[in-house]
Amino acid sequence: MKSVVIIGGGIVGLSTAYYLHKEGFEVTVIDKGDITTGASFVNAGYITPSHIIPLASPGMIAKGIKMMFNSASPFYMKPRLDADFLKWSWYFHKSSTPEKVEKAIPAIKEINLISRELFTDIKNSGDLGDFQLERKGLLMLYKTEAAYLHEKQVAKRVAFEGLEVSDLNKSELLKLEPNVNIAAEGAIHYECDGHTTPTEIMPKLLAYLKGVGVVIKTNEEVVDIKSSSNKIIEVITDKDNYQLDEVVLAAGSWSGELAKKMKLKLALQGGKGYRINVERDTGISIPAILMESKMAVTPMNGFTRFAGTMEFSGNNNIVRNERVMAIANGAHSFYPDLTINETEIKNVKTGLRPVSPDGLPYIGKSTKIKNLTIGTGHAMMGWSLGPATGKLITELLSGNKTSINIAAFDPNRSF
Repeated sequence: MKSVVIIGGGIVGLSTAYYLHKEGFEVTVIDKGDITTGASFVNAGYITPSHIIPLASPGMIAKGIKMMFNSASPFYMKPRLDADFLKWSWYFHKSSTPEKVEKAIPAIKEINLISRELFTDIKNSGDLGDFQLERKGLLMLYKTEAAYLHEKQVAKRVAFEGLEVSDLNKSELLKLEPNVNIAAEGAIHYECDGHTTPTEIMPKLLAYLKGVGVVIKTNEEVVDIKSSSNKIIEVITDKDNYQLDEVVLAAGSWSGELAKKMKLKLALQGGKGYRINVERDTGISIPAILMESKMAVTPMNGFTRFAGTMEFSGNNNIVRNERVMAIANGAHSFYPDLTINETEIKNVKTGLRPVSPDGLPYIGKSTKIKNLTIGTGHAMMGWSLGPATGKLITELLSGNKTSINIAAFDPNRSF
């Protein structure tokens, strides 16, 4: 029985443990936290085949520079003289071409569709018990014609890719969402999308893995990784040493730092997001993205989540109040009868999403280290792509043909 050490206990790490265990591997997951916080817990819970355009798309760097000096803006890059960040920014700029976006679209669609089905399979297996998994789609709510015309172009491409999408005017929107006052002119409805409650799934997945014998090591930090003849022989933490056959690097935003310990270059930056939970009835029943406010709204089990922003300011948990208020104000501008109160604002949480320069995940084996497989860099699609990434890594380690072609996600790619 092959032993695998997975570094990272987010949705990607735990999904990988889930599938590896089913294939008969001996699995240990090591996480530097207690697996109760971070991006896997504070995300919007979307399963989004409609998100076919990568973050690195034309015009994004120009937007970032324009917004650089406004720390309340939805897309914020904090100016800083950091070699890794400057290199990443240059790669991001080089990746933001129409040709590269065009090439990425089929790969993003395919992996999202596989992951959507895997969420359903996990639910149907009964392994995790019952959890929220709904396919009500995603509403792109707009106030202005400019936002509508922009999204109409995306919708046209989504439809061309064979995904279900419809165009709703104001009265059609009100029919779909009759219990909440929405200050929008209409919506593009991506019917292909689904949603979940991450804070419900993560503890259930963790409990299942512990129950079937997967070793989970929490509050344990990897301090060194020893190699010999291009092969990892030992993972050393601040508490223990682990011998292994294979290593999976799925440590989210910290994967780049850990890659350096193995003398590997993995271009990666942490993109901070914020979430506010409203634990009272909002009347909202369908997930939405508020286009002009650039934020997400999700009706989860027991609360409505308001989430958003992409902030590049280093791997830290510093809360910028102006960004939190931008979410609260954005919600009120689209749902005028809803005011997020001080207590809800105070209970804000943040998480860091690992962002590659081209917005595509890193999924695959390292060419430099024989027994290292990488699964990170999913940007805003980490939750959506967690199960698919776990499944694909398991197929690679089992020597099976991967469910889809993963060349676009090669962690050894150059920018």
